[in-house]
Amino acid sequence: MQSPSYRLPALDQDFLLGDSMRGVRFLLEYAKAEEALRNWGVRSTIVVFGTARARPLDDMTADETVGDRERKQLARRARWYEEARRFGRIASERGGAMEHDHGQRDNVIATGGGPGIMEAANRGAFEAGAPSIGFNITLQHEQEPNAYSTPELTFRFHYFAMRKMHLAMRANALVVFPGGFGTLDELFELLTLQQTQKAPRLPVVLYDESYWRSIINFNALVEEGTISPHDLDLFEFAESAEEIWDKLVASGLRLPPQSR
Repeated sequence: MQSPSYRLPALDQDFLLGDSMRGVRFLLEYAKAEEALRNWGVRSTIVVFGTARARPLDDMTADETVGDRERKQLARRARWYEEARRFGRIASERGGAMEHDHGQRDNVIATGGGPGIMEAANRGAFEAGAPSIGFNITLQHEQEPNAYSTPELTFRFHYFAMRKMHLAMRANALVVFPGGFGTLDELFELLTLQQTQKAPRLPVVLYDESYWRSIINFNALVEEGTISPHDLDLFEFAESAEEIWDKLVASGLRLPPQSR
């Protein structure tokens, strides 16, 4: 009776964490978040991506050793943070996150759950009194959830693929603030799903056109024939939280009847 083989499979952690159960663990990561989202009536989301390295204005360093260039970068990232925060509030107040349509919520803010832009968007929703989602990921340097995502809608994933699936499957829109490798990965993942028609067309807005134009030569992709000219129609640019919202609505963001 002390042999590991005698343990009930569901109570045998060594067995559940073994190679043969990887598919089961993948299913569990899908099912746990899915059940919680259904219980909260989350029918659709607006996904917000962006750098984890942005901080609010009141957290900016006063260190005199910081050079002018770094200070300007900090100020620029602080502006990104504040606009993401404003957008989280605007979307939550106008999109249906607080309103029940037969027990359903629409356009609930969903982020990767961490600091920076993710925190800012969750914070805006929190300040509006709306729920918001944090899809966290276990990393080598542990990512802690930010203080503003709704606790019952704050999840942790081991598999990036399942985390991305949950980010994508309820999305009514995608808003992408400046970011690094992770942000680029998530942006191009969702653009590819639309380009290949593996996912429905949804509005995509990139904030701060100068940033995006400086790091990606979108037109060069067309000139080299690696994408089609109409692929550039998959996204737009905006320079403020209000403009982001206006462009999402103009591009067909699905709103519940009481929010129209």
